[in-house]
Amino acid sequence: MYAKPVFHLLVLSLIIKEIISRVEFTNLKCKTMHKDILEFEYCTLKSINRTYKYVSGKVNLYKIPITKAKVNFGLYKRLNGYKPFLYNKTVDACYFFKHQKSNPVAKYFYDFVKGVSNLNHSCPYDHDIIVDKLSTESMNYHLTKTLSYPEGDYLLESHWILNEIPSAVVQLYLSLF
Repeated sequence: MYAKPVFHLLVLSLIIKEIISRVEFTNLKCKTMHKDILEFEYCTLKSINRTYKYVSGKVNLYKIPITKAKVNFGLYKRLNGYKPFLYNKTVDACYFFKHQKSNPVAKYFYDFVKGVSNLNHSCPYDHDIIVDKLSTESMNYHLTKTLSYPEGDYLLESHWILNEIPSAVVQLYLSLF
């Protein structure tokens, strides 16, 4: 007799929880390791209003063509400082762009920026790299719908090694609630 209302309440609470979960960018840091290889023209976190934020960046490449590219990326969760959480991988980016199915974890993170960047081909790279308006809405879809993560503060950090030289570090801080 009481099972049906309890079931409906449980389903409603799960739906409300899913609707409320969202991503908020809290900070963005971009650091050049070798200014003779590349430099960030801009690396910005812009808040349009309380609910819409996006990140954009442009990297000017000086030593072109880039024929070898590796990316080390890690996901960290804030627990008395940022601690490793789930992923810390190094990917040969040139190989990955030719064979995206070879690394599902890298593909998952690449899908965040695929639609808003010009990182859509394999090596060599002979042009500047642009990420234009990566929104919290896009990140929200990936982090709450595609693969759910627990609430908390996170850091997505990437180290870029271009032509065998450590060249840049990008840190994207976000909260999931």
